[in-house]
Amino acid sequence: GAQRAGEGAIPEWTGGIPQHERTADNLYVHPFPDDKPEFVIDAKNMGQYAEHLMLGTATLLKRYPETYRLPVYQTRRTAFFPEEIYAATRKNAETATLSGTDAVKDASLGFPFPIPGSAAEVIWNHKMKYRGPTARRYNNQAIVLADGSFTISKLVEEVMFAYANIAAPGQASDNLLLMYRSRVIQPPKDAGQLILVHENTDAEMGGRRAWIYNPGVRRVRRVPDAGYDNPSTGTDGNQTNDQIDMFNGSLARYDWQLVGKKSVYIPYNSYNINDMSLKYTDIIGKGHINQELTRYELHRVWVIDATLRDNVRHQFGRRTFYVDEDSWTIVGVDCYDARGQLWKFQEGHLVIAYDVGTIGGVPELIYDFQSGRYFATAMVNEDKPNDFGVEFDEQYFSPQALKKSAIR
Repeated sequence: GAQRAGEGAIPEWTGGIPQHERTADNLYVHPFPDDKPEFVIDAKNMGQYAEHLMLGTATLLKRYPETYRLPVYQTRRTAFFPEEIYAATRKNAETATLSGTDAVKDASLGFPFPIPGSAAEVIWNHKMKYRGPTARRYNNQAIVLADGSFTISKLVEEVMFAYANIAAPGQASDNLLLMYRSRVIQPPKDAGQLILVHENTDAEMGGRRAWIYNPGVRRVRRVPDAGYDNPSTGTDGNQTNDQIDMFNGSLARYDWQLVGKKSVYIPYNSYNINDMSLKYTDIIGKGHINQELTRYELHRVWVIDATLRDNVRHQFGRRTFYVDEDSWTIVGVDCYDARGQLWKFQEGHLVIAYDVGTIGGVPELIYDFQSGRYFATAMVNEDKPNDFGVEFDEQYFSPQALKKSAIR
């Protein structure tokens, strides 16, 4: 669904990174190790580039004028997906429909809406993109205080994708998007907590189902409301459940507007910050991450505005989403409070998993402009690399299996 042609500093898309394997120890090799920044955007020259900056980015440049800067590199349109996804996407363009904001129908395997006619369709492309058949992520999260001190929380996350699974293609009509399990490793007060989620493609047929095992009560129970702005486990309230993966879950509490496309400096090909030799003390700094480790490029994005509907609750009164056109991945979100003031900014540092043929934010950041704190999630530097080849049985993602795991 992206525009193949180039535009100014944005080159033509010619197929992305060629698919190849990781190293023997399962690490990604930087495909462009000799690249150097072409220029740097800082608080002094940001006016020259204002039309290409997300509001959250501009706010960080102004807030930390001495330390926050954007090293801008050559734009490389490296995103790609397997041929099966492209073929299915072409078919979906003729058949897929969206009822309201939360019921996708007649889509199979690929992106449902390559020619989106609404904002909600763009968001569903992000939610239903190909990510491989399964994944295990050793998720390290930093809760960073205003003085730069931080604590690490850890969890292991496991996913089996029902939709966009080439090995076992699912239909949107099957009403199952993915199955997710997580185990909290730390902090100690949450250690041993297990969460199970079945995410659906059609809220009209039941929506999300979730279960939790809490070691304190030693039983598995159904969670009636596991989405929206409920706090995410192990984040000390710095991340809402629907901010995981930049955005997930139901769209029903917002009115969605498709603003259009624009070219924006966004984090892309972020292999440097994911170097496994780095320590979290190398990455985490006061007020923001170490921007010397980042890489920004000019890419076209879809801009989406979401405004909270009357008579429903959410801590964010409005959100502006920036969605990479080549991958349908949300790369930035400006989050406003009920007064209309910019409160938080989400930023995903995109990396192409070239052995799989997908792209995602590693790490993802949430800057809080009111408290001066920020939250970093999806870091793997001091842990194991993400595993996209792990094998699961569907039964593993049942409430009964969750209970057995808790007992062990």
